[in-house]
Amino acid sequence: MLKEFKDFIMTGNVIDLAVAVLLAGAAGLVVSGFVNDIMMPIVGYFTGGVDFSDMQIVLSEAILAADGTVEKPASAIRYGAWINSIINLIIVGFVLFIIVKAYNKTKKPKEEAPEAPKGPSQEELLTQIRDLLKK
Repeated sequence: MLKEFKDFIMTGNVIDLAVAVLLAGAAGLVVSGFVNDIMMPIVGYFTGGVDFSDMQIVLSEAILAADGTVEKPASAIRYGAWINSIINLIIVGFVLFIIVKAYNKTKKPKEEAPEAPKGPSQEELLTQIRDLLKK
């Protein structure tokens, strides 16, 4: 069983999958940094300085103890974080679209199969030969 597991792990598909997962994690960090540090300030600038991540609807305020510590945290619908997630999704989708489009341009176009010669098919020729041999 150990040998089979080693063979399974050492196949190209598993290694390719591991590399893809690691690259996806790194790409996710890059995209998150791009969205949070570059795009969201630009969007905030054009929306009048609004920071979407701060947008929320407070359902119940936080309850503080006498010493100032939070006894019960506030309950809020953080729709601004959701808006950030949607913007992040749109940017990731656009970047993936550009990558796939560039990849498709690098692939060779499929060569068209040569057209079959026009004329009688092989079966028709054999039938004609058979008929000629009968005569």
